[in-house]
Amino acid sequence: MTLVVQKYGGSSLADADGVKRVAQRIVATRKAGHDVVVVVSAMGDTTDELHDLALQVSPLPPGRELDMLLTAGERISMALVAMAIANLGFEARSFTGSQAGVITDSAHGKARIIDVTPGRISGALTDGAIPIVAGFQGVSQVGKDITTLGRGGSDTTAVALAAALSADLCEIYTDVDGVFTADPRIVPAARRIPKISYEEMLEMAACGAKVLHLRCVEYARHYGMPIHVRSSFSNREGTWVTLPAEQKESGMDQPIITGVAHDRSEATITVAGIPDKVGAAARIFRTVAAANLNIDMIVQSTSRVTGRADISFTLPRAGGAAAMTALHDIRDEIGFESLAFDDRIGKISLIGAGMRSHPGVSADFFSALADAGINIRMISTSEIRISAVVDAADLDSAVTVTHRAFGLDDESAKAVVYGGTGR
Repeated sequence: MTLVVQKYGGSSLADADGVKRVAQRIVATRKAGHDVVVVVSAMGDTTDELHDLALQVSPLPPGRELDMLLTAGERISMALVAMAIANLGFEARSFTGSQAGVITDSAHGKARIIDVTPGRISGALTDGAIPIVAGFQGVSQVGKDITTLGRGGSDTTAVALAAALSADLCEIYTDVDGVFTADPRIVPAARRIPKISYEEMLEMAACGAKVLHLRCVEYARHYGMPIHVRSSFSNREGTWVTLPAEQKESGMDQPIITGVAHDRSEATITVAGIPDKVGAAARIFRTVAAANLNIDMIVQSTSRVTGRADISFTLPRAGGAAAMTALHDIRDEIGFESLAFDDRIGKISLIGAGMRSHPGVSADFFSALADAGINIRMISTSEIRISAVVDAADLDSAVTVTHRAFGLDDESAKAVVYGGTGR
């Protein structure tokens, strides 16, 4: 007997039929002799709809109350799934994040899990019940307020709970048959990746691949928790997220390129005409950091004629207004000439641990984009990743031509997207 934690996303629970189908899969796992704990997201687009409703009532809803509202979606899902399981003859008990022992910091809307104390979950398992846990939420350690973990937080709930329970496996059910070499909505010929390392999956998630949440993979790597990403709409084998050693033991050769990821959620800010003096760049980036914004890519150029520098960087598009306001406030202090904001960009990233030992990957990547007439505006690299910023209008084409250039297309089969939301 093994203990399995299963997480079901919103597309899997989009309607009553979806809830019944999920309940049948959970019961089948139990009948196979496994203990099972379930984490659920809100049904379909419920979270987005609740957020839109909040904005109709208040343009700046208080974080505490917004979290209280948004967590209602997962509470609806957990109760309905528990009812559907009961209808199949098995006992299920639903738990909110706080009841499940998910303890977080106090950052509303983007809380981080500090600890998980799953006493009530373990008790339910001992009693022979199937625990159904509301994902995406917890309770703050200090104020005891309800908190949410941010977009994709149910993935993180599932892995953190699996680690706390010493589970054998965490299954993440979504609307595609695993992790693919590119988004199958853009590249229908994308291949399913049978196994991928935590390191590569972290890069894929950080670069825009939405099949797994970044913090979920960080938790899994930290605790060595194997993740199986698969579809709730089929019984096909999905993608295993594991340690690299486990890939070697399976006899798999390490491919040069694992996949192509893309991100439409970023924007660029250019600070132009910065005086050539010590500390100017540090002051600029301290200002952005004080606005609680993460910076991704940075490019600096200095003119030999004027002696002034231009700095361009990418950041989340949603934080663009806050960053621009903060930088305007220090314009006289720094003495730069102008600011420019551009949200019509997209980021494409080439990821693969195999590129460490294969020269020429960058040249092939940039040549593929050049042959397609796609201009590169910014470049960033790591040991296993190359990212480029292009015009938003060129992003889909960039993903398609790059995927083809590195031989990742699989013309023998078309990737299936069962749901449509990507989660």
